[in-house]
Amino acid sequence: MELPETLRKRLEDFSRNVLFEQSRSEVFSRENNTFLPHDKRVLSSLPLQMSLYFNMWFFPWWWISEIVMLHLKYAALPDYYKFILVTVLIVMTLIEAIRLYLGYAGNLQEKVPELAGFWLLSILLQFPLVLFQLFNEAILIQPLERGVHIVLTIFILTQAISGFVALRDMVRHTESQFHLRQFN
Repeated sequence: MELPETLRKRLEDFSRNVLFEQSRSEVFSRENNTFLPHDKRVLSSLPLQMSLYFNMWFFPWWWISEIVMLHLKYAALPDYYKFILVTVLIVMTLIEAIRLYLGYAGNLQEKVPELAGFWLLSILLQFPLVLFQLFNEAILIQPLERGVHIVLTIFILTQAISGFVALRDMVRHTESQFHLRQFN
């Protein structure tokens, strides 16, 4: 069953305007009906994007469980661990929001600086903080905390590996484009 020509044309226009950035897509015509030009490769990483997507939906649950567990064990903690855990929670929340934004922007828009910032935040800040909360028994780790920290650690490791691969591919592609432009 074929869609009417006017309906099909409107759906094409709508999807092209909503789903694709106008400055990056070329004009669609009957003669040139390829989705992407032949010299344009998509460099976005699907595994990284999937991990970022699931991490974005997991993050509020992680945050809620952290707040609840911190509230339950706050009275039993020494004063210095109270300060440390509140500080770590605030820092991890800020880092995670920035990290997820940079990951989305760097991967989907194929921007090397944003993806590099995402990768560095993941490896240098977020990963050590989540390991501190996962393995420091002095902070009275509860089973729910251990579970959500294990899931967050898996997300961060997956994103670090797939982010490194995506970053390497984007840098190599940008480098080859730079060398090709020097000859023209």
